[in-house]
Amino acid sequence: MRQKHLFTFVFITTLFFASCKEKKNTKSDNIPKITLEKLTQSPAYSTASLELKNWDTISQEQDKNVSFNFQVKNYQLGAQTQSPNANQLANSDKGQHIHFIVNNQPYSAHYQSQFTKEMPNGVHHLVAFLSRSYHESVKNSNAVVVKKLTIGEQPKDSLNIQMQAPTLIYSRPKGTYSKTEAKDIMLDFFVLNTQLSKDGNKVKATINNKEFFITEWQPYLIKNLPIGKATIELALVDANGSVIPGPFNKVKRTITIEK
Repeated sequence: MRQKHLFTFVFITTLFFASCKEKKNTKSDNIPKITLEKLTQSPAYSTASLELKNWDTISQEQDKNVSFNFQVKNYQLGAQTQSPNANQLANSDKGQHIHFIVNNQPYSAHYQSQFTKEMPNGVHHLVAFLSRSYHESVKNSNAVVVKKLTIGEQPKDSLNIQMQAPTLIYSRPKGTYSKTEAKDIMLDFFVLNTQLSKDGNKVKATINNKEFFITEWQPYLIKNLPIGKATIELALVDANGSVIPGPFNKVKRTITIEK
């Protein structure tokens, strides 16, 4: 009799834990999975161009407050980009602008072609490119400026910057997004001195520990990010999946999705 009661107890306990596990799995299955999808094509701006006019005076600048004078052609800073993407994505009410990135740090947005930036002493890798009002980069070879900046007396090149090496530059996402904006968050980056392909170099994106391999240089939509902190890690990798050497070719950023 005692054995029968013990068997009954074990059987019921097993059913209980199995039921709990099933409920837990069902709850987990109801959470939308993070996906990465191509963004609908934006205006090409194939003739837009960006040029740094006062490069000769900047290249050996001694003052930490450096003036930048860009020339923009066939592109209007401050205008709203005419595209359905402006309604779908986080969009700047100040319009189109320049993304200004030093040493692959988070960009600053500039809506005028002339501005002053405080630059620390040292050798720096500058990437500046035209951006649509919803922060998507204009991807043509004339719409980007890539320069090595030397600031101060006898500056040290602590990053061992190689301007002609394959390089990945992170752009978006950045900062804080509302729950409404989080429905579609744009992933965008710049690649220099290389091309992406299925059989060659590619970008490995790790979003909240989920991996994606990007073989086409274009913007993507991150879908179904949960409320809270989200981590985005990008790496420029070769055909074997190894990170290509370079100080900027692996970067990790954190963004926030608010309730």
